[in-house]
Amino acid sequence: MNKERREHGQPEVNIGLTGHVDHGKSTLVEALTGKWPATHSEELKRGITIKLGYANATFRKCPNCPEPQAYTVKKKCPICGSETQVLRKVSFVDCPGHESLMAVMLAGATIMDGAILVIAADEPCPQPQTREHLAALLISGIKNIVVVQNKIELVDDEEAVENFKEIKQFLENNNLGNVPIIPVSALHKANLDVLIQHIERVIPTPERDLSLDPLLYIARSFDINKPGTTPEKLQGGVIGGSVVRGRFKIGDEIEIKPGIEISGKYTVLHSVIRKIRSEREEITEAKPGGLIAFQTSLDPSLTKADNLMGNVVGRKNKLPPVWFEIEIDTELFREIVGLAEKVEVKSIELNENLMLTVGTSATLGRVVEKKKKYVKMKLVSPVCAEIGQRVALGRKVKGRWRLIGYGRIKG
Repeated sequence: MNKERREHGQPEVNIGLTGHVDHGKSTLVEALTGKWPATHSEELKRGITIKLGYANATFRKCPNCPEPQAYTVKKKCPICGSETQVLRKVSFVDCPGHESLMAVMLAGATIMDGAILVIAADEPCPQPQTREHLAALLISGIKNIVVVQNKIELVDDEEAVENFKEIKQFLENNNLGNVPIIPVSALHKANLDVLIQHIERVIPTPERDLSLDPLLYIARSFDINKPGTTPEKLQGGVIGGSVVRGRFKIGDEIEIKPGIEISGKYTVLHSVIRKIRSEREEITEAKPGGLIAFQTSLDPSLTKADNLMGNVVGRKNKLPPVWFEIEIDTELFREIVGLAEKVEVKSIELNENLMLTVGTSATLGRVVEKKKKYVKMKLVSPVCAEIGQRVALGRKVKGRWRLIGYGRIKG
């Protein structure tokens, strides 16, 4: 891939940003990308641009400086002033910034190629969401992880070392003793060169088989037309999400499942891709990497207000099945994840309602059959998913859905 393509167009990898509240995820994203991620979770601002907790950065390396100082995001080396060489463009996914994106991670969708777990140096480790997010990563099968020990400017050397030992023990308890821990001050942009160096080593760009039937999970959908737009000037509805596999091109005929509910029945949608965008760049084809927006030929009333979120996009007759009932083999945690105190996960009960997360779709399922680890559930709303696809299981505890385990869809 030449320099022009690496610097422009789609990012090559998606890297999840996870961690406990107020541990500095947003500050770290800003330090690496120059963009505050809160602006990336707002409604669209221009055209079909979507910014849902995504912020992109181009990693570079100075040809004249030694490692790790050579790694940077600057076009000119901050040390010697040389023109830096492009390594690759990456996309940071701010998981807590949008619930559907966190749902993708929890359900094990393959949009993330790795993750950064941010842990603050000025609090004991692990905090509840630290445990929750690491459990979600492990459920998803995400093994390429870098830990950032952030806010080191708030502690002295002795406290930093003690916190480092807590983080190390936490990782070892989860069989992740080899995961690198990088002390960073995101606020002061300190040690970012070392962090970039380790991201380059630990989270490689995976091989993509672009010949596979394309698949995209819809994370957002909306109408870009302003109130009062005349019929002849109306633009088609926009869907946005992440390409899981294969590639889409302008002009492709697409199918959207499960579709929309009309009079109690679900109708599959068909459309054509009119435009494709990655951030503010118009591109001719979409592959895995970064958030993608398709402007379609759909009636914009169908896409407004995230109406199609949770649907799956592909080519006609090439999408996975639609399930109104699913059978899964479950794996439950010993303890409920995300609570400060330890609460044992009790067995799933007949007629119990659970929250199921499949791709970007979240739906309630009522348990109608149960035998040991096997459960069969009737869904409130259907999902489009492949046999063997991972499902995250949630139970309502203290007024909030909590992660209790996962399973895989049986045929």
